[in-house]
Amino acid sequence: METKLKNYPLGVYTFEKIRNGNYFYVDKTDYVYEIANKYNYVFLSRPRRFGKSLLVDTLQCYFEGRKELFAGLKADALEKDWVKYPVLRFDMSSIKSYDIEGVKNKLNTMLIEYEKKYGKEDNEVEFSDRMIGIMKRAHTATGQKVVLLIDEYDSALLNVMHNKPVFEELRNILRSFYSPIKICDAIIRFGFITGITKFSQLSIFSEINNLTNISMLPDYDGLCGITKDELLTQCKPDIQALADELEISYDDAVAKLTENYDGYHFSVGRKNVMTDVFNPFSLINAFSARNIGQYWYSSGTPTFLFGEMRKYKTELQNIEGRVAGENEFNVSPEVAVSALPMLYQSGYLTIKKADTITRLFTLGFPNKEVKEGFLQSFLPMVSNISDDESNRMLVRVVQALYADDIDTALTEIKAYIAAIPYYYENKTEPAFQTIMYLILTLLGQNMRVEVPFAVGRTDAILETTNTIYIIEYKVDKSTDIALQQIDDMHYADPYLADPRRKLKVGINFTTESRTIESWKAVAIPSLPNGL
Repeated sequence: METKLKNYPLGVYTFEKIRNGNYFYVDKTDYVYEIANKYNYVFLSRPRRFGKSLLVDTLQCYFEGRKELFAGLKADALEKDWVKYPVLRFDMSSIKSYDIEGVKNKLNTMLIEYEKKYGKEDNEVEFSDRMIGIMKRAHTATGQKVVLLIDEYDSALLNVMHNKPVFEELRNILRSFYSPIKICDAIIRFGFITGITKFSQLSIFSEINNLTNISMLPDYDGLCGITKDELLTQCKPDIQALADELEISYDDAVAKLTENYDGYHFSVGRKNVMTDVFNPFSLINAFSARNIGQYWYSSGTPTFLFGEMRKYKTELQNIEGRVAGENEFNVSPEVAVSALPMLYQSGYLTIKKADTITRLFTLGFPNKEVKEGFLQSFLPMVSNISDDESNRMLVRVVQALYADDIDTALTEIKAYIAAIPYYYENKTEPAFQTIMYLILTLLGQNMRVEVPFAVGRTDAILETTNTIYIIEYKVDKSTDIALQQIDDMHYADPYLADPRRKLKVGINFTTESRTIESWKAVAIPSLPNGL
């Protein structure tokens, strides 16, 4: 008999609807109880679609004393009083305007909503004065301190982050909007602020002396997202339904979910232990569709992120495996000297390894979904060639390589690079390396780029059913120099005992023609059997 599964909350971000509609829900209410009773003001940074808005809504229901919604959940056993507080909630993601007047109009609309409920004095004109008035009257009317919830505080700033004059003016407006927090501290019970990044956190909320940033505290790794333990204990029926649909085993379904949606690490605990966190948006979509797909990445294009990478001339092939101190990636982009803070805080890179003694962290893509989606979007942006044509080129190259036809594969790549418009920056060695990195990485899981060896690293290694390709490329030199490097650095040595055919491939680009000039493929003999 098939197990009846709960409804999946696709597009549902309200705690009440999830609880009353028998929706799939992983209980996070013990976290809610703890932060609500341990801190005065809390800041949490998490990537988009990671459950921040649902968390804010859950906090609102908790502080409104809606005990009935928490029946059977962890907070129900922890909370004894269930006091009803006046809650002021501001969802800054609702600000879609790219101009100052549009932002002011939206902030005005937000305040009017609470002024209808708590009143307004004629002399309250500025945003700060109106906020103070609302909070004081809410406190007087209810006899309870005010709870302030600010969701996606950085949303409006991200819209204009590359327009400095507009950004500076908007930051000043928001600083004024939030300034009453310090003035009204005595009547505020709790404040909670979420965002994707630490963008302008210090400059906007600098007056809050006791703001606690819990984003990298090990105790709150699982506050948003779904941990590996939660997946295996609370999602068993959902995993089995996915396995049945894909006609694979339960363990294989877990492996596929892990490969595609796991891998987020938001802190490093004792003994360098890190909590595995799955992307909840992708996981729920996969359960609902009973299929593995690119759900999180396809839900939004990170154009602001590509702008940051251009600004800092980021070499794409060097961001994965990057070793950095915390002050390089966990800082406000305002004081950043690279694109790392935006890449990390927005969820495109995560902590892969860490050393708690040196406080050095190795960063990388969290999982297959993020890596493939990111690179697939990046390739058309650096080539100015459409998604469809880029994808068709990749398919043709894969087909040629698996047919052991390296000449056709490289002819396709040569034609693709030659079609990049002349005004794009594709005549330097780093530019060629970036384009080749994207193309080769997107060929599939059997392609490895920038492969490290004892005395260096080769540009790429591709393994097919019948052939191992060891690839090295040069700019304005020769294919013979590339082949000689493969020999001198012994890149083929780890594969000599492999019975498959082995080819060393030298590729030379030329800045004159702005594409591949020539290539040469030479067979590498295998070791005799038994050696």
